[in-house]
Amino acid sequence: MIAGTPPTGISAHEDTFVLDHLPPSSAWPELIFDRPELQYAPQTNVAVELTDRHVREGRGDRVALHVPNDPWTYRRLEETSNRIAAVLRDELGVVPGNRVLLRAPNNPEMLACWLAVAKAGGVIVATMPLLRASELAVIIDKAQIGLALCDDRLLEELEAARDACGHSIRVESFRHVLAAARDKDKDFTNIETAIDDPVLIAFTSGTTGAPKGCVHFHRDLLASADTFFRESLPCQPDDVFTGSPPLAFTFGLGMHAVFPLRIGASSVLIERPTPEALLDACQRHGVSVISTAPTAYRAMLPLLGDYDIGTLRLCVSAGETLPRATSDAWHDATGLRIIDGIGATEMFHIFIASVGDDIRVGSTGKPVSGYRAAVLDDEMNELPPGEVGRLAVKGPTGCRYLDDDRQSIYVRDGWNFTGDTYQTDEDGYFWFQARDDDMIISAGYNISGPEVEHALLAHEAVADCACVAAPDEERGNIVKAYVVLNDGASVGTDLTKVLQDFVKAEIAPYKYPRAVEFVDALPRTETGKVQRFKLRERARRDRGDS
Repeated sequence: MIAGTPPTGISAHEDTFVLDHLPPSSAWPELIFDRPELQYAPQTNVAVELTDRHVREGRGDRVALHVPNDPWTYRRLEETSNRIAAVLRDELGVVPGNRVLLRAPNNPEMLACWLAVAKAGGVIVATMPLLRASELAVIIDKAQIGLALCDDRLLEELEAARDACGHSIRVESFRHVLAAARDKDKDFTNIETAIDDPVLIAFTSGTTGAPKGCVHFHRDLLASADTFFRESLPCQPDDVFTGSPPLAFTFGLGMHAVFPLRIGASSVLIERPTPEALLDACQRHGVSVISTAPTAYRAMLPLLGDYDIGTLRLCVSAGETLPRATSDAWHDATGLRIIDGIGATEMFHIFIASVGDDIRVGSTGKPVSGYRAAVLDDEMNELPPGEVGRLAVKGPTGCRYLDDDRQSIYVRDGWNFTGDTYQTDEDGYFWFQARDDDMIISAGYNISGPEVEHALLAHEAVADCACVAAPDEERGNIVKAYVVLNDGASVGTDLTKVLQDFVKAEIAPYKYPRAVEFVDALPRTETGKVQRFKLRERARRDRGDS
């Protein structure tokens, strides 16, 4: 269902794997394109809009990426991505529609490769630097990826994934690709993709731990920039952006790349975004827009006196609920209110936000420009203010899973259901209540409890386990594991650390259980299902929450 009549263009994809594995259009959410700024040309490539357009219109000498003693202008970013695109086409055999995996921390080379894949008509699959081989192999198989470009420092896990996955994949280091790119012409004939050609598969984990590939079109990235960003975050070309989320997260991709490049602004990409590094970037480069999770804002508070952050004017938070105490403490220290928001990988970016004069501390806010949201009951009835129900949203972006039956769970009757429970107030503000699944949101990261359980169960000492969210003042929630030991195993002084280190070696380290409790048995139903709600109640009770 589509509101508005946007042009769709003619697909440039020779490799139609992604197009062939989209859900049927009848299973898509309703997409709303009833605004003039969403009427794009039928043949539009997002990378051209983000780089080449600025050079063509005389802004090539503006700084796009701040790097100490080596700034990247828009012209340099365009020419570097052009040369890499030529390598992809001429040396690596990429044709429009091929999926290309990218693995790197936030740095200019990562962004140049991202743009190059889009220019060549490919489909980008960016992955978290912390992912392990087993996780990468699942993504490679799911998206049938034939080529991966990887930062040289991160090759080990990717090469292990190559050996473990079910089909052939070529792995090339950034060093090799950039060396080959130096011999290519600075000009490149960009693929004239359709505005509705897929350009990105963003992977996220569901409650079962099986990854879901969220397919986004060229249109989706531009639409998010031209709705939420343009109207909720009033920015100018002189603004400087930085933050902590990786470019592999759609939150980071939007805030560090798509949004600033859309308006000709600039970014500071930080490979290791510690609180100190974020504050140093603000001071060194005159950052005016910062994006991170509430955990990082709390961690930066005691350090503020050591840095000059006088240029900062917009602070964006997403990934977890912003606690009132954090919001108030940041405001007291800086005079700035943090802009809270909720987004989803399925939606690409933020669709409800608390912005400007509309900020009501503790509330997620109101639907952003171009989006509609409602709190619905199980019969799809909209609930009145004060009643708790399921959050539903629709707008110019929406969920399209790659070959996944869970499409029918996320999308129903034209609405996207995010897996959150909310209530509204009389003034139309949305107030977060809880997740309605087993996803654990910790310090802005989505962590699948069952995935951590699977890692724990691979240890010889573990007979049974279940992982739930446990409240934590610093991180919002942490992963807490309830573990039943095998006969003969005993709780030694180091067993907790042994299990934690084991999980870190099996899956991305940020997913490890920060709390472990050894129990005799897990609560189960008569049919054998773990009653995780009882464990969540126990975790809250142990912390002293009501």
